[in-house]
Amino acid sequence: MSNEELRKEQEFVDLLHERLDALRSGARTAVAEALPQAGGTFQARLERDVMVAEQAELLAGFEAGEHGLCFGRLAFRDGRDHHIGRIGIRQDDADRTPLVIDWRADVARPFYLATGHTPMGLRRRRHLTTQGRRVTALHDEILDLADAQRTGHEGADADAILLASLDAARTGRMHDIVQTIQADQDRIIRAPHHGVLVVEGGPGTGKTVVALHRAAYLLYAHREQLARRAVLIVGPNPAFLGYIGQVLPSLGETGVLLATPGELFPGVTATGTDTPRAAEVKGGAAMADALARFVADRQTLPEPARVIDHEDGELYLDAAIADEARQRARATLLPHNLARPHFAFHVIDALTAQLTERIGADPYGGPNLLGPDDIAHLGKAIATSDDVHRAIEELWPALTPQQLVADFLAEPVHLPDADADAIRRTGGAWTPADVPLLDEAAELLGADDSAARAMAEAERQELIAYAQGVLDLSYGSRTQEFEDRDDEDSEVLGAHDLIDADRLAERQEEADHRSAAERAAADRTWAFGHIIVDEAQELSAMMWRLLMRRCPTRSMTLVGDPAQTSEPGGCGAWATILAPYVDDRWEHVGLTVNYRTPTEIMEVAARVPRAADASFIPPRSIRATGVRPWAQRTQDLPRAVAEAVARETGHGAGQGRLAVIAPRERCPALAAALPAASGGPAPDLTGPVVVLEPRQAKGLEFDTVLVVEPGEFGASDLYVALTRATQRLGVLHTGTLPPSLAGPAEPDGAASSPAGAAG
Repeated sequence: MSNEELRKEQEFVDLLHERLDALRSGARTAVAEALPQAGGTFQARLERDVMVAEQAELLAGFEAGEHGLCFGRLAFRDGRDHHIGRIGIRQDDADRTPLVIDWRADVARPFYLATGHTPMGLRRRRHLTTQGRRVTALHDEILDLADAQRTGHEGADADAILLASLDAARTGRMHDIVQTIQADQDRIIRAPHHGVLVVEGGPGTGKTVVALHRAAYLLYAHREQLARRAVLIVGPNPAFLGYIGQVLPSLGETGVLLATPGELFPGVTATGTDTPRAAEVKGGAAMADALARFVADRQTLPEPARVIDHEDGELYLDAAIADEARQRARATLLPHNLARPHFAFHVIDALTAQLTERIGADPYGGPNLLGPDDIAHLGKAIATSDDVHRAIEELWPALTPQQLVADFLAEPVHLPDADADAIRRTGGAWTPADVPLLDEAAELLGADDSAARAMAEAERQELIAYAQGVLDLSYGSRTQEFEDRDDEDSEVLGAHDLIDADRLAERQEEADHRSAAERAAADRTWAFGHIIVDEAQELSAMMWRLLMRRCPTRSMTLVGDPAQTSEPGGCGAWATILAPYVDDRWEHVGLTVNYRTPTEIMEVAARVPRAADASFIPPRSIRATGVRPWAQRTQDLPRAVAEAVARETGHGAGQGRLAVIAPRERCPALAAALPAASGGPAPDLTGPVVVLEPRQAKGLEFDTVLVVEPGEFGASDLYVALTRATQRLGVLHTGTLPPSLAGPAEPDGAASSPAGAAG
């Protein structure tokens, strides 16, 4: 019977892939045939571009479905039978009958939630294991004990599929968990997307991959809304984004923008590095007030009065005129650059009044002798004066965010002396902690786009004039044609009968066919439909100001673990992060099961936070490997690490991935001792060995981890480093181990160093 069941499922999978190939071929053909069509009307070109974009999105989904297309089957008591897959596919019939159900559809929920106690109408649940297009195994779970039918694929262990995926060798890239989503994870993935949802979980609880599947679900359930506004996913560093980069495309979703905090100000890539103290100061909420006061400082008064040469005598721009102009400009409550024209207008008006009183005064005490036209002429002359413009620029300069922040960092004011000394800098590359300062400056300054709008309007008027000429030519041609035909009753319509010049001009304008994610990446003021933040506890108060501006609806999923907070400026506590924006109107959910870290490793790692908080409860590991962590003391650290790497990679027979996690300053020497290892700011995680500093390792996982010099780590960084391994953990050190790590055994087969092994 078992072979018969495999044969039936193989026939179905073959049919499914035949349909997938047909759909993929159709999408490719549609794109290939449409792209060469460069001519035609504006409407035709627009329709072509929209169709190409839609077909390209479909094609991305079809390509994603190639691997693991169908992974489950639900047999209901009422006779319904559905296959479940990573994308939905329908038959090519009049009813568009489903062949496989998208995992995100409501009908698929029993695949993740049904239990023997709550079967949700199921008789049985089947897991299909495939390699390419070949079905290699079936695993059936009986949920209706009255079901007497047996297939030969019933499994006593309902978690066999999950455990097999957890024990599989790592590849350097995160994989989706669409086949093994657990019930607690499913409830988070499908939670309503309104408001702020906080997902807290310790190491290995799957919070990151749950957040990514939540993004895929929201794009499925709210396609029309989120496709327009896009979803932003913020990750801690480039290595992490590279690690998770294939998860959403594997689920057929490409309309997402992935970015690090240092990439959230368009036009700026933060490549510089701050000291921990500087990052902490820049991230503090006090920086917002300091920058606001610094902008106000740039709105100055002339001391002494500014003398402006004029053909009718000198004019005086004194503190009284400037102060009145400044008060009126500030009263508009507009940002600095947008309030600047109000300041300029008042200065020009005051100088015009000063000149009018001088040259138009009646010597006999009567009314001013200048008429409105004379005064307007004088005002125009003052408004175009280079001296006046230089004076206005000096008193209320037009500023860019980059210029303002650079000036502030060169001489930090409105901060305590110690804080100012920590961040003082002249020149240099922008750092991630500078990005929220740039964004804050952009909010304070605003962008005066009046000149750009005037230019755009002038170009539009030129297009309208050109379009009118085309219509006039069309009308003239039609008139001449009728005169030649002597056919006054003809009802033939020309272009001028169907459209006016404004509409014709609009059709000549270039449309923006970039995806929402592409447009959002270039627009600082873009409002995202939903934001997902990983390692959210690490972000500073200033970075949260930036992110909240990006999502006015406060539709967010925040993922993290306060116990892993390592950034000096990180907020850590959820209430601290959210109180200024949503008060207590947010939902908190927890993940408590550790799917990554074996029990043997977690017992050691949990001692680190427990040393500071005896009540700390680590996530519960669901598996054990039988391999105890080990520690080795050495006097020659690079050699010992190289030997340990060679020894540990031998355990996996060349499979899996190994990470050496060490303090930043030790990484270059260790990388030099491991010629085949990848390291640096953008390490290749797909290689067999990688050298990382602790904060680069956040969110990542490896088969084997070697932690080097744990005594030089902060408690949070050490906790992160110890919990990255899925199979084996080793510790190498030259000094005394931290008390929380005392106890790991000597590695099997390791030669003792002259200093002996730590015990």
